[in-house]
Parts: sequence; C-alpha cells; structure tokens
Amino acid sequence: MTVRELRAGDTARMEASEERSVTDRISSLGRLGGRLLSMLVGLVAFASCVAADTEPREGYVDVPGGRVWYQTLGSGSQDGVPLLVIHGGPGFGSCSYVSTLTGIAEDRPVIIYDQLGAGRSDRPADTALWRIPRFLEEITAIRLALGLDEVHILGHSWGGTLAIEYLLTRPEGVRSVVFVGPLLGTQRWVEDARLLRAQLPASLQEALQAGEESGQFTTAEYLAATDSFYARFFIRSGWPPPELPGCEEDTGPNMEVYEYMWGPTEFTATGTLSDFDRIDRLVELDLPTLFVVGEYDEIPVETVLEFGELVPGSIVEIIDDAGHMVHIDGTAQLNDAVTEFLAGIDPR
Repeated sequence: MTVRELRAGDTARMEASEERSVTDRISSLGRLGGRLLSMLVGLVAFASCVAADTEPREGYVDVPGGRVWYQTLGSGSQDGVPLLVIHGGPGFGSCSYVSTLTGIAEDRPVIIYDQLGAGRSDRPADTALWRIPRFLEEITAIRLALGLDEVHILGHSWGGTLAIEYLLTRPEGVRSVVFVGPLLGTQRWVEDARLLRAQLPASLQEALQAGEESGQFTTAEYLAATDSFYARFFIRSGWPPPELPGCEEDTGPNMEVYEYMWGPTEFTATGTLSDFDRIDRLVELDLPTLFVVGEYDEIPVETVLEFGELVPGSIVEIIDDAGHMVHIDGTAQLNDAVTEFLAGIDPR
C-alpha cells in the first residue's frame, strides 16, 4: 500500500466518518429538538394549568327571572366539599367576600354569587320576582349548574334567612350550615336594633325618632345618626368602608329590592319580610350548625346564643371587636372558625 493509497483510504474513512458525524449530529439535534419541543409544550400546558388553578373562575347561571353572576374562590385544586355563600341584603351584592374569605378557600372551593337584582347579576324590575321561594329556586339552579351535589352553606344576615328557608325544604347533599349574624326573625331584629339605638347619644336618638315619625329618612340629621349607628354596630373598622378588592365592578345596592322586601331604613321593616319569623323552627335543623356573631353585631350576641340553644349540638363563635360585617372586621378569626368547623365535618 503506497502512501497515496493510504491517504486515499484515510480520506475515504474520514469522509465516511464525517458523514456519520453529520448524520449523528443531525439525529441528535432532532432528538434534542423533540425534547425541547416536548418540554415547551409541557411548560405551556403547566402554565395554563397554573393560570387556570390560580385565577378565580366566574360566569353566569340561568335562574328563574334572569341570570346571576358567580365566582369560585381558591386555586381549584382543593379537595374539600365546596362552600356556597349566600350574601346579605336583600339587594346587596357579594363583592365584599372576594378578598375576605380567602382563608377558607385554601381548603375548598368557595362559591359566591350575586342574587338576582344585585351586584353583577341581572336587575329585572318585576317585583313578583322578589319572593323567598324564587330565591330558593335560584340556589337550586346554581347547585345544579355548578355540580354542587355535596355542599356546605354559609348564610350572612339576609343570607341566613334564605339558608334556613332552604334547609327547611330538606334538600339533599347539604353537609352543614354556617349562620353569620343571621336574620331569622324580623320583629326580633327590629327590637334588638332599638335596644342598640338606646346606646347612641340622646341627640342622635332624637334625630332617628324624628325622621321615622315624619317619614323623612334623607335629612342630614337622620343620615348622620344612621352613620353613627353603622360605625358602632355594622362595620367597626371604618365607616364608611373603603372599596374592597373585588368590588371594582360592583354596581352598588339595589335599593328598590331592599325597600320592597325590607323597608326604607335599617330600623323600619315595612316590606314583604315584615312578618318573617323562623326562630321557632331552628329546632328542626338536624345537621352540623355553626353560628357566628360579632361582639358588637347589629344582632346582639345574646340573641345568637339563644338561637344556638335551639339547635342541638350547634357551636357559637363570637368574633372579637366586630360589627355585623364580621368578614370585614374580623377576617382572620372568621376564616379560622369556619375552616376548623368544616374540617371537622368533611370526610378524611
């Protein structure tokens, strides 16, 4: 073998080697590209899942009379039985719960919704819709639409009215109820409010009485006296309250619904709820029950303790230095109390 032959053979081997090397590199790049593409797809999918799990889920549900807006708080990855929150009012929305029930939402989905006529939901003008039975149909429609076969219920203030009315229909799948400052009897509520009014300075009491006797509820004196009452017994952490996160798109209370069902003022119950009373039917509740009340709630602690005595095995939680809006005045304590209560009920 001559040197030339050796060089020629060597060249051939080198060319073959280079061809294999190029092929291998191309193949390796293809495999690497495939892995990178798979990783990219995976990252996109993961990011989508994270976004889906962390962003509040919301939408609309068709109910008798129109559509109601709902929002699910929490990451979507919790395995606890959902909590359905029924807000107060009537005619007020649910936005104040968006940023104040997040502690409960760490363990379970928390569903809030605006009742028909309130918040972001439709606002029909037909007064025939403002009946308790229709609001109960609304709850049923929401449960069906969102697949809430098993659910806990929290009713705040007027939401407590709807909660007890709903429970008295014996619905399936309700695992417990939380009453927060509940309206369970209108005349008892009005009587309690008058007792609390007696704690106001005499001049403010006189202003309230003068407004009610004359039917003038918008005078500066009457409104100032009402504000003083609210600052003591409604929201103690600051009245009027600042706009809370989640309330940016809220359209404010629907006073037509409020006045039709309740009356012109907090202290004047002349609407369709004037004779509402289910206090004596609390004894019929046969599910785990938690009562929550603010230390300075518009519904006094003593009244809620009486409610608790009527429900065997119930628990009463008093939120320190809180008014009626306990989720605002005592956010952490409320979240802890409800979380602990529900954790003791859910299957492990």
